[in-house]
Amino acid sequence: MKVDIHTHYFKGQSEGIQIVNQYPTTLDDTLPAYSVGIHPWYIKEETIGEELVLLERQLQAANCLALGECGIDKKINISLNLQVEVFKKQLLLAEKYKKAVVLHVVSAFQEVIAIKKALNISVPLIIHGFNKKEQVAESLWKHGFYLSFGKHLINNEGLRNTFVKVPKTQVFLETDEAKEITIAEVYEVAISLDKTIEATIEQNYKTVFNK
Repeated sequence: MKVDIHTHYFKGQSEGIQIVNQYPTTLDDTLPAYSVGIHPWYIKEETIGEELVLLERQLQAANCLALGECGIDKKINISLNLQVEVFKKQLLLAEKYKKAVVLHVVSAFQEVIAIKKALNISVPLIIHGFNKKEQVAESLWKHGFYLSFGKHLINNEGLRNTFVKVPKTQVFLETDEAKEITIAEVYEVAISLDKTIEATIEQNYKTVFNK
């Protein structure tokens, strides 16, 4: 069983389990499995209150498996203080409804680790699209984060070296926004690096999402 932990496109049941990323105001609740969250790129101070109320209601659906993607991105023009405030509120909702969280993090890994500690977050936190060096990976996995690898695993040898070092009980795979690749292609590379990875990720999925 292949698990695509984070995708923006539902490709049909034959592709295995796909957790489709959605935004509260454009949610399709008929999908078999999805995440819903407020991405830092799209935070608007004038509508954020309404979106958080909407998000809380949507999180209670059985086929909503996770909150996300949400997080902190230091390379955008939206106020960092506002991003942090919205991120914290979403983490607390995830904690309330016991949902895993899919994270978008750019140049803010230490901040995210600190917030996890400060809020005493116990639900699983998954860094999606991980493509950093081993030192960053180690800091994250030692603080209990899961790391999800996608298209960069296919063509980035350095990232493959990092992938090998990460405890496989804290690994997922994804396609994200990449229409040009399939989850099977990502799995093919991952399996070449670890023959047991498909079974391990299936178990990770069951552990994280209570399946």
